Amino acid sequence: MKKIISLLALLIGFLTVQSQSLIGAWEATGTMGENEIRSVVILTDKYQVGTFYDANTGAFKGTNGGSWSREGNIISETIEFDTENPERVGSTTSFEIELSGDELRIKDVPLVWKRIDDGNPGNLAGAWLISGRMRDGELQKRDTNRPRKTMKILSGTRFQWIAYNTETKEFMGTGGGTYTTINGKYAENIEFFSRDDTRVGASLEFEYELKDGDWHHSGLSSKGAPIYEVWSLRQ
Repeated sequence: MKKIISLLALLIGFLTVQSQSLIGAWEATGTMGENEIRSVVILTDKYQVGTFYDANTGAFKGTNGGSWSREGNIISETIEFDTENPERVGSTTSFEIELSGDELRIKDVPLVWKRIDDGNPGNLAGAWLISGRMRDGELQKRDTNRPRKTMKILSGTRFQWIAYNTETKEFMGTGGGTYTTINGKYAENIEFFSRDDTRVGASLEFEYELKDGDWHHSGLSSKGAPIYEVWSLRQ
C-alpha cells in the first residue's frame, strides 16, 4: 500500500509540473561582489531569453537565449546567442527544473525565479523578427530566415530585443525592460541597454497596429529619428 501511495504521489507531482505553463516572464535576484544582480527570463511558446543586469544601475552583465522545448521537468534549449560563451551558439543543452506555483528552480543553480506575468495583459506577447522598414517612403522587406537577426521577445509586461548572427556567433546588442499596450500606443520603459547605460530609465512611446498578423511600429527612436518598422511573429 505504501508503494502504491508513493507512486501515486510521484505521478500527481509529475502531472502537476506538466500542467503548469512556463510561458511568461520570471525574475530572480542574486549578488556579484557588492552588487545586486537581477535575472529576468522571458519565455514564449518556442523561444526564450535570459538576461542579467545590475538591479540598481541597470548596467548590463550578459544575455543568452534561443529556442526551447519541454518534456516533463526537463528543458532543452538550442542556443542562438550567448554573450558570455559564444562558442555555445548552435549547441543544445538540457537541464532539470522544479516548478512550484509561481516559483521556478533549476537544478544545481542557487537562484529562485518568481513569476512576473503569464503572458498577459500586453497584446504583443511572443517572439518577433524585424521583417521590414520604411525608407524614403517605401516599405523595404527583410528576409527573416538569414543568420543576421533582430528579435524582440515580449511577455505580458516585459520586452527585450536582441541583435545577433547565428552563423558568425556574433552579438551586436540588446535592451529591455517593461512595456504597455494601451489604446494603440506601445510604450517601453528601458531597464538595461548593452550599448549605453545612460539610456536606462528612459521611456519611449510609439504607435502600433497589428495588420494581417504583423506588428507595425512607428514613432521616434531614442535618438529622435522617425522610424517605421514591421515585425513578424517567429514560427
